[in-house]
Amino acid sequence: MEITNRFDLPDVVVAALTSDTYTKGDSVRSITTLIDSPQIRLLQEKYDGQITQDVTDFLWSRLGTAAHDMFEQAATQFASEEVISEERLFVDRDDWKISGAIDLQQISTQGVIVSDYKVTSVWSVVFDKSEWHSQLNAYAWLVRHAKQLPVERLRIIAVLRDWVRRKAEEGGNYPVSPITIIDIPLWSDQEQDHYMRDRIDLHQTAEFDYLTSNKPLPECSAQERWQKETKFAAMKKGRVRAIKLHGSLTDATAHVEKLGKGHYVETRKGENTRCEQNWCRVSEWCEQFNNPPLSPE
Repeated sequence: MEITNRFDLPDVVVAALTSDTYTKGDSVRSITTLIDSPQIRLLQEKYDGQITQDVTDFLWSRLGTAAHDMFEQAATQFASEEVISEERLFVDRDDWKISGAIDLQQISTQGVIVSDYKVTSVWSVVFDKSEWHSQLNAYAWLVRHAKQLPVERLRIIAVLRDWVRRKAEEGGNYPVSPITIIDIPLWSDQEQDHYMRDRIDLHQTAEFDYLTSNKPLPECSAQERWQKETKFAAMKKGRVRAIKLHGSLTDATAHVEKLGKGHYVETRKGENTRCEQNWCRVSEWCEQFNNPPLSPE
């Protein structure tokens, strides 16, 4: 990967932003890799030498690392057999060693409370992120199989980098604190085992086919593309916010006709946010993104 410095930042800033001590140990695949798209992983490996990122692109991930380091350092004063910070666990499955670094484990007679720190935006909390459910339940799978301990609870400890006190005071579903605890639904053992078996099989099959044949890569799912569906807003002239968002043009049209004069339908086109907003580093080499199927007439 080539790292640029388009804004001519000082060397000390560049060094801070590009310093990365992450390692997945001697595992073949990490949990964060397995829950993501095999297409993205394989394209990143193939085009690594051609990928370009500016140093500023690393800002939020480095701030996240700094927050992790802060919590990890504080956890040392509680370190014991009941409070475990930043432990990497390993499980062998289907000739792969799978690993994941769990930010915080609190062990009681009822089981393990698994916590993951996230430095994120307010909207990641307001609008539930399903990938967090997958990640935390994959960690629970690791705990069960690596340590033979039951998991009692899963949670995200979210640090909201763009939290605004004034908006919190207005009420609604806006977070009341810049640090928010989010409970993640705990799947059954069978659901976790089934999910991990499917993810390992998906990645292994994709890798084998990609390296040994000309089969196309498995496409990213709508969730992996961070897809937003097109919505149709029932609007009133002079009003900025929608009266109601509809999933179909037919429903939105019927709604504004019922509302009467001065109302209209506004189309809010959906998008694949990860691909179109440059959150994917390999979109320029992605056949799925660059050659989408033609829309029906």
